[in-house]
Amino acid sequence: MSKKTRKKSDKPRASRKPGAAASKAAAKRPASKAGRSPATKSSKNSKSRQTKAHGLSSKVLKPAAATTSNRKTVARSVLAEGEKAPSFHLPRDGGSTISLKDYSGQKLVLFFYPRADTPGCTKEAIDFTRLQDAFAAAGTAVVGVSGDAPKAQEAFRNKHQLSVPLASDEKHEMLEAYGAWGEKSMYGRTFEGIFRTTVLIGTDGKIIKIWRNVKVDGHADEVLAAARTA
Repeated sequence: MSKKTRKKSDKPRASRKPGAAASKAAAKRPASKAGRSPATKSSKNSKSRQTKAHGLSSKVLKPAAATTSNRKTVARSVLAEGEKAPSFHLPRDGGSTISLKDYSGQKLVLFFYPRADTPGCTKEAIDFTRLQDAFAAAGTAVVGVSGDAPKAQEAFRNKHQLSVPLASDEKHEMLEAYGAWGEKSMYGRTFEGIFRTTVLIGTDGKIIKIWRNVKVDGHADEVLAAARTA
């Protein structure tokens, strides 16, 4: 080995300062976004993985829409069979008025419907009109009641050739007295409205029978059968 080579190999190596490499690597590492530390980012990713593992989305889940089975009705006033029928005096189609006293000494059917000229209400009014003569033969008058204005009742009557009187209770006072007005809940929405209800009043002015949450199909025939035996 030559003297020049020996001198080169015998030259002592420069010692590295402890931690110098780590500091250099840290300097090259880019800063995390929004000042978040790597530990915070790791924790967030861990939560995300846990969420996906359970089959859930990180987005806020909206509640499912309520079904018709969630429908609720709460009447403000509950009228019972055997009680005296509440008196009323209301405007009706044609421009005149109608009252309970007008039917003194005879049986009376009051059918309360939510809104004029809607499918269910139309069918119900047509059915009671169809059976009007049969009710008269059983000594029973029939009157329809809703919260519609008299003009709307007249249009309803003319459009479907209805012959039963249609009374208008826009203030809902009579509807409340007969338990046909109150809080309704459907599809997650709460509101006030009319419950489809029918009341049969006897010649003595007392309630013979009440039908609540009425199903339109066959209802008028059922009420007629009750009026015949009352």
